[in-house]
Amino acid sequence: MCRFFTIVTFFLLSACASSPKPRTDAGVLSAKPTELTGKMRASADKTSIDPDVMFMLLTAEIAGQRGQFDVALEGYMEAAKRVHDPRFAERAAMIAVYAKNTGKTDEAVALWVQQDPTNLAPRKIAALSAVKNADKQAAVEHLNMLMKIDPAGFDKTVMELVAAVQKDNKIAFVYEALDDVAMAFPNSANVYFMQSLLAAQMKKQTLAESKIQQALKIQPEWDKALIFQAQLSAYSGDTVKAKALLSSAARKFPDNDKIKKLLAQILIKSENYDAAGEIYRDLIAADPNDNDSQFAYGLVHMQMGRENNAQEIFAKLVDKPEWRSQASFYLGKIDESQGNKDKALVWFDQVTEPPLALEASLSAIALLAKDNQFDEAAMRLERSKAKYPEQKQRMVLMQADLYSQQKRYQQAFDLLTAALADSADDKELLYTRALMAERIGRFDLLETDLRKILEKNPDNPEALNALGYSLLDKTHRYGEAEKYLKHALELQPNEAVIMDSYGWLQFKLGHNNQALSYLQRAYNKKPEHEITAHLVEVLWAVNRKEEAKKLFDKAIKIAPNDEYLLGVQNRVLKGAL
Repeated sequence: MCRFFTIVTFFLLSACASSPKPRTDAGVLSAKPTELTGKMRASADKTSIDPDVMFMLLTAEIAGQRGQFDVALEGYMEAAKRVHDPRFAERAAMIAVYAKNTGKTDEAVALWVQQDPTNLAPRKIAALSAVKNADKQAAVEHLNMLMKIDPAGFDKTVMELVAAVQKDNKIAFVYEALDDVAMAFPNSANVYFMQSLLAAQMKKQTLAESKIQQALKIQPEWDKALIFQAQLSAYSGDTVKAKALLSSAARKFPDNDKIKKLLAQILIKSENYDAAGEIYRDLIAADPNDNDSQFAYGLVHMQMGRENNAQEIFAKLVDKPEWRSQASFYLGKIDESQGNKDKALVWFDQVTEPPLALEASLSAIALLAKDNQFDEAAMRLERSKAKYPEQKQRMVLMQADLYSQQKRYQQAFDLLTAALADSADDKELLYTRALMAERIGRFDLLETDLRKILEKNPDNPEALNALGYSLLDKTHRYGEAEKYLKHALELQPNEAVIMDSYGWLQFKLGHNNQALSYLQRAYNKKPEHEITAHLVEVLWAVNRKEEAKKLFDKAIKIAPNDEYLLGVQNRVLKGAL
């Protein structure tokens, strides 16, 4: 949503009907010599070309056909200087561009601009050259002219220019040049809009917001600027403001589907799935062939637990080639959640398009491992390693997970240690090794790895929670544990595992009522076995033993071999069940 630029190839020559089309071998000129001769004869009739110039052009054309670009370039340059015909200057410029002769390109383009001042193509090339050379005066001159010639296409021109110089770190230069353009065209919303885009690209949020407001002050009903203003708010994390802006824009432009879809995305980000679903339902009612909205509506259904509705949508989309992979992936996820392992595997195997092909492959491996089919999971993992060599880190993490599920903790630890030799600061590898270190009794290394993550990522909620929980579970350093867990809770107040850790800390500190409050909320959100075990123990401690027994009985039937449930049974409930 908030990717502000589409990287496009800089548009040089589409406005030029006679632009050459370079060959890989024969040369820069695409037309046959006889055809060009005919064109030049027609030109001669109109412009009275001197015989010497005609000979020069023919010589240049033949040289171009033979790949002698320096000779061709000199011929066209000389012809362009002698005859006021911008086609010769254009030809010279194209040959110079093809030959990567920067000096001659600038000379030819300058002549082309002089002879055809309202032609967009040479202006764009000249502007690009000026920006690359940090020639602000020339850049402003050409940008001003581009604005004057084609005000409606100015934003596209600037985006193309920025895309071409992005690697050269010239965005700030273009922004400053636009300051001068704004002085020449103070009533152009386009200029301020482009400055807002560039400020956002430079991660200057306040400046971006200021410039988009200037654009909207001039053109308050500009839908594109209103959309970008909302995107800026969403990008900064202010979803409330983004929602208000888009809701207002949707009322102003009831037929603008882009605004509606963006509003639906903001509502999803705010976890307002019902309202987002209503928008998609209306869009689909207006256009049943709007497959983007169909797909998004299916995801909303999944998020709200309406898997049958989602399944119905994806089953229709799976027959459309461009949606087959996405629909198959989520049909697999639905069958996985419903316990239909074999069906899920069939769907995952039908996902062939990136990026979901990799996700489907890993999902299939995880599903097999969950079913204790470790040999098949390992075979699939080896195939994935060969197919996705660039995904080495993810494959290592998946392999470590397979070892962990088989309680082969030392092998997982060794694998991760070897991977960290090449990527010592990788936070995911460090975090996973910390978990394995805990399993093999290396609490010292667990603490070291988690602290290393927090040195560079002090707001990493997973590392904060893991370190805080480990300190309260393995030591009596409850004060340190509380510091880390409070910070994690501030960052993600509704995350079940963090609420569980903080509730368990309160229990260790003797604050049973507080503990019960946090643990009950965590269980309601995610009734995992470890959370269940903690809640059972606290319920028992506050003498709500019948509730504790019922909760335990329900959980142990689902997972009779779970280590956390068996642990609380042996420590707390022994003899009571």
